[in-house]
Amino acid sequence: MATRIEIRHSEAPRETVRHPEKVGRPDNPIQRKPSWIRVKAPNHPIYHETRALMRDQKLVTVCEEAACPNIGECWSQRHATMMIMGETCTRACAFCNVATGLPKALDADEPRRVAEAVATLGLRHVVITSVDRDDLADGGARHFAETIRAIRAATPETTIEVLTPDFLRKDGALEVVVEARPDVFNHNLETVPKLYPNIRPGARYYHSLRLLDGVKRLDPTIFTKSGLMVGLGEERVEVLQVMDDMRSAEVDFLTIGQYLQPSVKHAAVDRFVTPDEFEDYARMARAKGFLLVSATPLTRSSYHADRDFAALRTARERQLAARLAMAT
Repeated sequence: MATRIEIRHSEAPRETVRHPEKVGRPDNPIQRKPSWIRVKAPNHPIYHETRALMRDQKLVTVCEEAACPNIGECWSQRHATMMIMGETCTRACAFCNVATGLPKALDADEPRRVAEAVATLGLRHVVITSVDRDDLADGGARHFAETIRAIRAATPETTIEVLTPDFLRKDGALEVVVEARPDVFNHNLETVPKLYPNIRPGARYYHSLRLLDGVKRLDPTIFTKSGLMVGLGEERVEVLQVMDDMRSAEVDFLTIGQYLQPSVKHAAVDRFVTPDEFEDYARMARAKGFLLVSATPLTRSSYHADRDFAALRTARERQLAARLAMAT
């Protein structure tokens, strides 16, 4: 939904705009989705259990805030991607459904509550993401690190994946997160460079690329991951070039999914990419050397993340074994 209703005592209902920066934009009609990306409404009992737990722990999930189409499937398997540092983002990306504005102060107890939820859900693998917090001196890096450490203390066997902001102009922030040693460091490039001014205006393509490269320079043992949306007006050759850029930064895992328009005020879908085209992207990415690739219309950054992490670790073990065999 593009708006939400706020009720105050002694006042008439007042509309609170979820995306104030988009109000003046012309409407982009939402196209009918093709059959290959339609999903069923969530109704599994475990879905409702997961939802109740998030409410009880006062936690925010990107699954809800970003209107992920896979929420029914994932929550029915007790997989929820926690979104820390609040539900209000300081950026105004044209594709994103997360609310924008001035965020509240950080909740110092949040890392503990996230760790408790991870333990209650019995997660083998958890994904922690956040809104952009340009208002904080470190972009929220210390809060990420504290959350990682809290999960390690509560459930030492759980593997941890972080999906971070770009920490633009936040010197030392990356080092703080890497020092906490997540198992996977994910940062999405989102789209091709030519579309950044319209789609991701607050970000810088080459800064995001350097962030991923910096993770490997600081700790080569951490898996790195990045994702793209397609269907925004990019050309195939541009997607292939982004793949090459990612490989130059030694990114291990690539995800590619179809962009879906959250509201008439968001960027329009240029076209719906066919399953055959996704298969072609996956084939090309594997040929370029990614350890793991997920490229389907419904692929999202944390979709099947637990299963994919196991496959990622196996792929690295095979790669290292092959290199050892060649050296002996």
